[in-house]
Amino acid sequence: MRQSLRYIIPILLPLIILLLPTSVFPIEGLTVIQQRVIAIFLLAALCWVLEPIPIYATSVVIIVLELLLLSNKGLYLFRIDHGQPHFGELLDYNAIMATFASPIIMLFLGGFFLAMAATKYRLDVNLARVLLKPFGHQPKYVMFGLMLITAIFSMFMSNTATTAMMLSILAPVIALFGAKDPGKIAFALCVPVAANIGGIGTPIGTPPNAIALKYLSEDNMITFGEWMFFGVPFVAVLLVFSWLLINAIYPAKQEKIELTIQGKFLKTPKAITVYVTFALTIVLWLMGAVHGMNSYTVALIPVAIFSLTGIINKEDLKKISWDVLWLVSGGIALGLALDKTGLAQLVVNSIPFDSFSPYLVLVGAAMLCLVMANFMSHTATANLLMPIMAALGMSMSSLVPLGGEVTLILVVTFAASLGMSLPISTPPNALAHATGHVESNQMAKVGVIIGVVGVVLSFVMIGLLHVIDHI
Repeated sequence: MRQSLRYIIPILLPLIILLLPTSVFPIEGLTVIQQRVIAIFLLAALCWVLEPIPIYATSVVIIVLELLLLSNKGLYLFRIDHGQPHFGELLDYNAIMATFASPIIMLFLGGFFLAMAATKYRLDVNLARVLLKPFGHQPKYVMFGLMLITAIFSMFMSNTATTAMMLSILAPVIALFGAKDPGKIAFALCVPVAANIGGIGTPIGTPPNAIALKYLSEDNMITFGEWMFFGVPFVAVLLVFSWLLINAIYPAKQEKIELTIQGKFLKTPKAITVYVTFALTIVLWLMGAVHGMNSYTVALIPVAIFSLTGIINKEDLKKISWDVLWLVSGGIALGLALDKTGLAQLVVNSIPFDSFSPYLVLVGAAMLCLVMANFMSHTATANLLMPIMAALGMSMSSLVPLGGEVTLILVVTFAASLGMSLPISTPPNALAHATGHVESNQMAKVGVIIGVVGVVLSFVMIGLLHVIDHI
């Protein structure tokens, strides 16, 4: 019965929303088109939470439903107003379809190409080998080195791929710990924590960051370098706190461990091309103000170079995380519908947010996002909340002294990546739990503390940046 409800509820509730007259809704001035957007939004939310179908499939369904129900090239039946005075404006079908090729998608595609090439030519493993050497043999310092390397890799590679790689490197090391040594838990736990935190450092580190960039455009534009200017210090501070926390809760009894990583840097022409292209792309991302290219344009340079040289071939293309790209594009399409139909603004305007304390709104939004991100996909959480937060940030005059829309979006974005309390919260958590060395309650104990401290830290750092900006 419970399994059946997972399939029935996501279909039944949106259908009821579609069939109800607009006068039933407590939102004054609601149009038929906006009512359809509510139904699509509800369908997306229920499918992303209950997962009756894969979450990337939900994104495709969103885009197709928008084309059928909301676009100027949809089903003829749905384009006629049938004499209804509040029908609303249809969306341009080109704009809906363009979400599959949004600049945000191109940014992620470039990141995927870099990560795939780095893995294929063992740049990641060899960097880990070199960078871990200075951390010696004491468990707590080796753990810090692992967390640091994992966080750095997660800024430019998939958090899941980074975690899988680091856990495979760690497998023989964890086996050296005694059966009841808390160090075994600490080492298994430190990798997903570092991967989740590290992804916050760059716009390509995790999908919620890219979704946020979609709403930080025009007057609120944030470049790749500017994101890293506040993202990397945030990651550094939270990483040190997490390291201290894990060491305090699960201190290793073993006094010395040996971390052996085999391999050496390849010196073939293709490997050297990967090294140079990787470094060049990062430099170009950081120096956008100098050369004038935005991060989306730069992201396509490695795509072109790796395709041209055969470093990434057609077999490699099949391994790209297309599901992530579809998931992000579905979120962009949902945001487009909420924005262009005026529904997001209408909903925000119907609630007197200006009568609330701006601090209460910021804390409430961050905590809502943090809770949701622990129980569902971080990307799905960002997809659902970001368009509403963007509209809220623009409409609340009391938020202006605190940074307005930018502050609200950044706080929610960071909170989306900090949901790491359960094995189901993120793929890195699931991989760590699958090792059998860390239990759900142990993960939750650390994850809840880091999540709450991370949200508080985001308020502090964004507040400091806002103060510096006005000096």
